[in-house]
Parts: sequence; C-alpha cells; structure tokens
Amino acid sequence: MKKVLVLCTGNSCRSQLAEGFLRQFAGNQAEIYSAGIEVHGVNPKAIQVMSEAGLDISAHTSNHVDEYAAIDFDYVITVCDNAKESCPYFPARAIKFHYNFPDPAKAKGTDDEVMQEFRRVRDLIKEYSSAFVKDNFNS
Repeated sequence: MKKVLVLCTGNSCRSQLAEGFLRQFAGNQAEIYSAGIEVHGVNPKAIQVMSEAGLDISAHTSNHVDEYAAIDFDYVITVCDNAKESCPYFPARAIKFHYNFPDPAKAKGTDDEVMQEFRRVRDLIKEYSSAFVKDNFNS
C-alpha cells in the first residue's frame, strides 16, 4: 500500500483539505497523512467547507512533520511554497510533488467572502487530489 504525506505550513487548512479528498479518492489504495512544518490546529472553516462537500474531517489532528520521520513515504505533496522551501529531507524513494494553493486562512473581507475563498480553494484541492489519484494509483 502506498503512503502519501501532504505537507503545508501549519497543517490547518490546505493539507487537511487534501488529506480528506485523497483519502476519499484513493480509498484502500493508500495511507494518507498530513503534516505541517509548524502546527496551528485544524481550521474550523476547513472543517465546515469539507462538511459541505460531504466529508467529515472534524477528527483530523494537526501534526508536525517530525512525527512521521520514520515512515517511508512513496509520495510527498507540498501544497504551499513555504512548505516546499522548508521541506525536511525525506528518503530518496519518495516522489515529490508541489502545487502552491492559495491560503484561505489569509482571505480578507466579509464572513461570506472569506467562506467563498475557502470553498474556492477546497474545490481546487479536490480537483488536484482527484487527478493525483488517477495519475498515480492503479484502480
């Protein structure tokens, strides 16, 4: 079974969204983990927009990348430039992917405008996650 790590700065939004969608799309083909180079806690708005999409990530935890140092990952996906630049060493076997998604936690405006940005980023990550699974796993 393949092991996938999704890495971002705080493991609060983007990596949590990706973990949820990758688990959904990969099913039993992979073990999906997410972590941050810092730990900020799971953002309640990320939980809300995933619930709107039919996925419950309320039990997810925010984890530091060091917690997974002993795991031999097949894939490491960085979902923000900061994580890519600060990404710790992983065994050469891990294939690295990168996509710099906007950080919805930095969205400004009314509550509705902020939630719209969370939904927009959620949908971008859903699309990316679906394509990632199709491209990297045999069904």
